[in-house]
Amino acid sequence: MREDTMGAIMFFQEATPDTSGYMIAGYVITFVVLGLYVVSMILRNRNYQQDMSMLEEMEKESAKVQVNPVSKPAKKKAKPSPKKGRK
Repeated sequence: MREDTMGAIMFFQEATPDTSGYMIAGYVITFVVLGLYVVSMILRNRNYQQDMSMLEEMEKESAKVQVNPVSKPAKKKAKPSPKKGRK
């Protein structure tokens, strides 16, 4: 082959760039974000359990206080008024 043709063929045959560093960085960032998410879920679950136990304790205390709840007095039934003008 001629030399100028060979140069044109070699021009289009570039080496594949090494992007393994970007791949590793992407995996590191992904695992850090997922780790933070898991830690967040664990903390939220722990706070939820604490809130539930506190609410149950408050409910038990309020049930002890309301042993005899105050009742409203019964309303008297109104007597029907006699109809005037009918015989």
